[in-house]
Amino acid sequence: MDYLTTISSQLGISLWLFIIIIVWSAVWKLLALWKSARQGSVVWFIVLAVFNTVGILPILYIFVFSKMKCCKSNKAKPGKKAVKKKIAKKK
Repeated sequence: MDYLTTISSQLGISLWLFIIIIVWSAVWKLLALWKSARQGSVVWFIVLAVFNTVGILPILYIFVFSKMKCCKSNKAKPGKKAVKKKIAKKK
């Protein structure tokens, strides 16, 4: 706890505010990491795991980027056989 007191005093904020910021950031980060892992977004998982932005980037990912169609990579693409069958049925 002495280490956290030293850091918070160097930042010029109270210890309780510093702890609240850490918990806030951790909760949003874990939620965003969980959501990106469930959607199969490897790039977003790495970005969220590496960068600490006090919850700003995870919140943006959860509410904006995870809902965009361009960011979803878990959709199955049809193989060549499925495309050939569709073309053959049309003829």
